[in-house]
Amino acid sequence: MASILDRAEWLGPIMLAPAILYILALIAFPFGLALLYSVSDVTTGRQTLSFVGLENFKGILENPAFHRALKNTFIFTFTSQILVIVLAQIMALALQQRFAGKPVVRFLLLLPWVAPIALGTIGWKWMYDSLYSVINWTLQALHILGPNTWLYWLGEPDLAMIAVILVHVWRMFPFATVILLAGLTSLPQEVLEAASVDGAGFWRRLFQIVLPMLRPIMTVAVLFGIVFTFADMTVIYVLTRGGPYDSTHVLGSLAFFVGIIGGDLGEGAAISIFLFPLLLAVAIVMLRIARRTEVD
Repeated sequence: MASILDRAEWLGPIMLAPAILYILALIAFPFGLALLYSVSDVTTGRQTLSFVGLENFKGILENPAFHRALKNTFIFTFTSQILVIVLAQIMALALQQRFAGKPVVRFLLLLPWVAPIALGTIGWKWMYDSLYSVINWTLQALHILGPNTWLYWLGEPDLAMIAVILVHVWRMFPFATVILLAGLTSLPQEVLEAASVDGAGFWRRLFQIVLPMLRPIMTVAVLFGIVFTFADMTVIYVLTRGGPYDSTHVLGSLAFFVGIIGGDLGEGAAISIFLFPLLLAVAIVMLRIARRTEVD
């Protein structure tokens, strides 16, 4: 073994083998299986399948629930990512400063990301409760809601979508904050100090120096956030299960309910495969933007 590791032509493949096995076992094989299922009539409880071509894709394109889920996917993804990036940038700038209790704030900031998402979402479900919502009680105490006004967060379509977006933002913005904070600490301090000497104020340094230099890092944070959000269904499954009236379904949750709960594995796989070109296009665009900003 020692002689093999001493040979350069063998060392590289040996070091790459675990990563390649991981990709083949947990990414390539499930993706290939999904491709096979998407062009077949496979269902749960059947041991055989038949080739049906693009019938599953034709079926989902004619399904109004699919169109609503596709629209919700874009609303859910881009609305949450805008909020995540704005909040993460504010928090990253705040964590750059020195203040009492900074380690505690950092610890509390990471809790939504490291805690099990199902557990955290159940806590939010209690806060959205139709009878005992602590959010509604707080809004009434602050006189934002009237004494006879009560919001049914998970019972009305628009409020339910707002609810799932808020929970997803709560979950994702710590991750984006860590990325942006790492980017802020890597910025050349001499440039910022020179700008301060030249009389540039906080806002001018922020918009003309910090944000342009931080743009590649922000692009990476947005790319990861979009990929995670497009494929995420945990928050929606725990909070609303796609309701009310299928108004909060995204492609991931719809694929799960059609394929796993409904038993139509072929149509569920077709819905999940529909995510692939969307994510591929987003990844290509975001990486090109990041590369262009690095060149500039």
